[in-house]
Amino acid sequence: MSVQVENLEKNMVKLTIEVSADELEKALQAAYLKEKHRISLPGFRKGKVPRAMIEKMYGPEIFFEDAANMLITQEYPKAVEESGADVVSRPEIDVTQIEKGKPFIFTAEVAVRPEVTLGEYKGVTVTKVDNAVTEEELNEEIDRERKSNARTITVEDRAIAEGDTAVIDFEGFADGVAFEGGKGENHSLVIGSHSFIPGFEEQLIGKNTGDEFDVNVTFPEEYHAQELAGKPAVFKVKVNEVKAEELPELDDEFAQDVSEFDTLAEYKESVEKKLVERKEAEGKRAQENEAIDIIVEASQMEIPDVMIENQIQSMMEDFANRISQSGLSMEQYMQFSGTSVEQMTEQMKPEALKRIQSTLVLEEIAKKENIEVSEEDVDAELQKMAGMYGMQADQLKAYMGDSEKESMKMEIAVQKAIELIMEHAQVKEADSE
Repeated sequence: MSVQVENLEKNMVKLTIEVSADELEKALQAAYLKEKHRISLPGFRKGKVPRAMIEKMYGPEIFFEDAANMLITQEYPKAVEESGADVVSRPEIDVTQIEKGKPFIFTAEVAVRPEVTLGEYKGVTVTKVDNAVTEEELNEEIDRERKSNARTITVEDRAIAEGDTAVIDFEGFADGVAFEGGKGENHSLVIGSHSFIPGFEEQLIGKNTGDEFDVNVTFPEEYHAQELAGKPAVFKVKVNEVKAEELPELDDEFAQDVSEFDTLAEYKESVEKKLVERKEAEGKRAQENEAIDIIVEASQMEIPDVMIENQIQSMMEDFANRISQSGLSMEQYMQFSGTSVEQMTEQMKPEALKRIQSTLVLEEIAKKENIEVSEEDVDAELQKMAGMYGMQADQLKAYMGDSEKESMKMEIAVQKAIELIMEHAQVKEADSE
């Protein structure tokens, strides 16, 4: 195998990989052995047809695709290693030559890790954070606890109100025709959540269990389904059930139920303490993010488009997992929010770019400062992870491959780089409004 490396624009690289004719012949024979049991010809038992006869009947190209896939899977990783390229994307493969008796040639276009020219990263100025907890914040936190301990009751003596959960059947029609994705049964909709098409939830207020009625809405002009964008629609709705939350009384008994304290006063004091700790942690993260943003702004790097696309894909998958936990599919979310995949992708692009830039800058600082990660550092991180997953650290370590361990070491090095930045950071008072 031989590899030629061609540098393209924006940190893209084209690898031209040539595999010998002998290796191609071995791959073709392997493809034949893999597929021969599926091929039958008159005069031959199934699986016993000679390769030459198959190629004569169907053409020599019959085994090319399988052979090419075998060789690409086998040779591409070797080519990357030989080239020394620090690849950060999946390859875009193109077969340029496959012919019996000749070398097999294919190309792979990949993004490589961008070079980072760091700006000043020691002595950046960040904003002082106020960790004081207000009475309003304390009451809001306690109210959240009350809501999490609320009883859900079925409402039978009144109509739907803001904040209630309506359990509904619905089906949407445009121009009198039911449209795809517009139907649901026993769907729980929180009134005021704004998770449906604008104007839908408001028309449920005042309705009662058992009511059947029409909800008239207009799809947004920017709606992802072009056939529905800007069009009026009618939803046939039936209210199956109305639910509401009944909050517990705020007294000593409530404090005893939700904490280890006997009195409401003690419970409030503990909540305030936790709020201070949370605000301190959030303030620390805010200062770190501010410092990193300043350093990124002062640094130079050219990010390949494919890196941004991969980051967006990862973010989309995370988002899909989160909304699935609330019982919505991505298709339903798109329908009810009036958002398209293209719009979400565009909205996520700045954050995706920011995440990539931040990571590259921090990794470059770790490299420049010769930050080392010891086995003790790794063991400590494994201990934390094991606690999260309810496992033994040694057991977790045994499951991890070399790539996972290297990834963990890099994450620890990045965290150490952040700590170094903050050790040298200057703090200024927040601007008064």
